[in-house]
Amino acid sequence: MKIDWAALGSVFGVSLVVTVALVGLFTLGIAGLSRQEKASAQGGSAALAVTGAYACFAACAAAVGYGIYLIVA
Repeated sequence: MKIDWAALGSVFGVSLVVTVALVGLFTLGIAGLSRQEKASAQGGSAALAVTGAYACFAACAAAVGYGIYLIVA
């Protein structure tokens, strides 16, 4: 049995980058919702933060959906 170490390293690298990117994107979404909570407590409006947060969550859901599509197809 021969292991293709270059391919294994490539898969590891791409998986690491995508995982860090998705966690960062989800974190930005949570931070946006947190800013909305702070703004509503102070009587202000943070529509841009909420819109950005929902966009981050939608991008995360799209990435997860694409991953499921790749596995199933």
